[in-house]
Parts: sequence; C-alpha cells; structure tokens
Amino acid sequence: MRTALLGLACLAGCYSTTTRPDLVPVPDASRLEVELFVPEATRALALALDVDSIPVVRTEPDDGWLTTDWFDAATLGPVSGRPLGLDAVRVRAFVDPARPNHSLIQVEVVYRAVADPARPPRDLEMMVPVGHPVRERVQRALERLREEYGER
Repeated sequence: MRTALLGLACLAGCYSTTTRPDLVPVPDASRLEVELFVPEATRALALALDVDSIPVVRTEPDDGWLTTDWFDAATLGPVSGRPLGLDAVRVRAFVDPARPNHSLIQVEVVYRAVADPARPPRDLEMMVPVGHPVRERVQRALERLREEYGER
C-alpha cells in the first residue's frame, strides 16, 4: 500500500505536458554544442536566426524548440499553395541538455519533394542539400553561436 501511495504521489508531482512536437530531427540536421542551458540556448538560436532573416514564428525556450512556417527560400516570405520542392522550406530546431551546463542544438531545414496523402506529412520531409541558400543562412547563424558560446 505504501509503495502505491508513493507512486501516486510521484505521478501527481509530475507535469507531463510539453509544447514540444513529437519529432526527432532528420538525420542530416546540423548540430552544435554550446555552453548554455536549454532555455538560453534556444533564445540565442532564435536571435541568431533572426539576424539572418529566418522567419521564426514560434520559440519555446523552456521546452527547447523553435519552428518556422513553410516559407519561400528566395523571398523568405510565406508560401502560397502547397509547400513542395526546394523553394518551399521549413526550419525546426531542437535543443537538448548535453554535458553539465551545455546544450546540444540540432537544426533542420526541410522540404517536401512530393505530396502523398497516404503517408504522414513528416515522412515526406527531407533535409535540403548542402549549398541550399537557407541551409547556408542557418550555418552562418550556428557559426556565430559557436564563436560566442562554443568550446574555447
């Protein structure tokens, strides 16, 4: 009985909700470890992306993630119509605890090559190739973070 009460007390004390999407970064996502806690690393990344005009629409520092809507890679404006092809991209970042006082930042720049209503939309997303203009912008932002908060 005592074990059951202890288990219930532990469950009651947990706050099990999060705003973070149930996604893992695509395998080719850019990675960077910085000497910041998750909320600070998330905010710093959002500011760095803003400097490069990446249109972040949602930042959740406490849950360690941020995202854009689908946007045009050339104009950085919203996509009208179905987001297909390398011209329509979305940026998502996931920030997780790493070593003590450090966070691992993973940023993906994805596109959808095809539309297939029989498959989940996430399954259709792929990382843009190296040299893509938005991927280059993201790399510049990560490099600035590396210079300011990376290992010395």
